[in-house]
Amino acid sequence: MPKFAANLSMLYPEFDFLDRFEAAAKDGFKAVEYLFPYAFESRDIAARLQANGLQQVLFNAPPGDWDGGERGLACLPGREAEFRSSLAKALDYAGALDCPRLHVMAGLLPAGSEREALFPTYVGNLRWAALEAAKQGIEVLIEPINTRDIPRFFLNRQDHAHEVVATVGAANLKVQMDLYHCQVVEGDLAMKLRRYLATGHVGHVQIAGVPERHEPDRGELNYPYLFSVLDELGYAGWVGCEYRPRAGTQAGGTSAGLDWIKPHL
Repeated sequence: MPKFAANLSMLYPEFDFLDRFEAAAKDGFKAVEYLFPYAFESRDIAARLQANGLQQVLFNAPPGDWDGGERGLACLPGREAEFRSSLAKALDYAGALDCPRLHVMAGLLPAGSEREALFPTYVGNLRWAALEAAKQGIEVLIEPINTRDIPRFFLNRQDHAHEVVATVGAANLKVQMDLYHCQVVEGDLAMKLRRYLATGHVGHVQIAGVPERHEPDRGELNYPYLFSVLDELGYAGWVGCEYRPRAGTQAGGTSAGLDWIKPHL
């Protein structure tokens, strides 16, 4: 059975963010991920990790103006200096939290732009990011995201992501394979796992039920089978539980929805 990490941006919404670490540890999680740590001092997050025996396995680099609708900077011409500054901040946090990988969000296609025209900017930024991250032994991840959840997102398909990895040619640039997004856009998950895990270019896996993005024990995907495929393929990385609990902010709701995973924690 794979190793599971709690995504604290989505799980345990009944708690303040810093209190979610303890809640995850009490439920048996040994690792956590989340979107962004930057609203908090890295030392405060590090203290929660240490106090609860948790490993930080992933978070995102700053995405630009998130509240204003931005979803990454990597593909945007003219924003290179801001991209580099944001990555430097992410690497500082990664060092303080002993986090081995960072997700760099691609960004949204500007109105009237074609993906092909932005490709050189995207590749150039990722090549620079991979070089900088390699100095700290950190992997850079890119994630295809479906355009139902994030309209106009630059990167949507697994084959496109692996093409980017091949073009950049950096050993520490990997694909973050979110099975929820992959199912919405493409499907055929078992075969895609078999195809892309064999390349060595998948650095992280995430899961959620489809289509509602709740617990993975309901919906159109057979996760026990997909977990067996991961085991068969020898996947040794983490599987991030990036879903919205059906119970929402109801007290104890996240924990009550963990029956599917409790035997494996």
